[in-house]
Amino acid sequence: MARIKDVSPKNAYAMMKKGALLVDVRTPHEIARKSFDVQDIMEIPLSGFQQRMEEIPATRKVIIACRRGNRSLFAARLLVNHGHRRVFNLEHGIIRWEKDGLPVTSRPKQSLLKKLLHLFRKRP
Repeated sequence: MARIKDVSPKNAYAMMKKGALLVDVRTPHEIARKSFDVQDIMEIPLSGFQQRMEEIPATRKVIIACRRGNRSLFAARLLVNHGHRRVFNLEHGIIRWEKDGLPVTSRPKQSLLKKLLHLFRKRP
């Protein structure tokens, strides 16, 4: 069985520039709040990962990412158990990615007042 290697965000970013694929296993809600700002990315929430992992090309290096690195390690193990050989786990997830100054996109935080107004506004 292939071994899953942890990779630092900076090394992962360098790997992506050379063709590695980033697979983000966070929830759509998490991704909407903050996402990796890279071109070659697949978003497959862990909740549906087993059903969709065949979409991930086995011929490429694959870096699995989440918020902190725990869910991504679980997903990476699933991939390896299904025959993928070049699987990497992003150390400490998007938290460390952002801390290292790598590109992310964030949705601006909405004030509590705006959230409440949105919830209670009249709908036609």
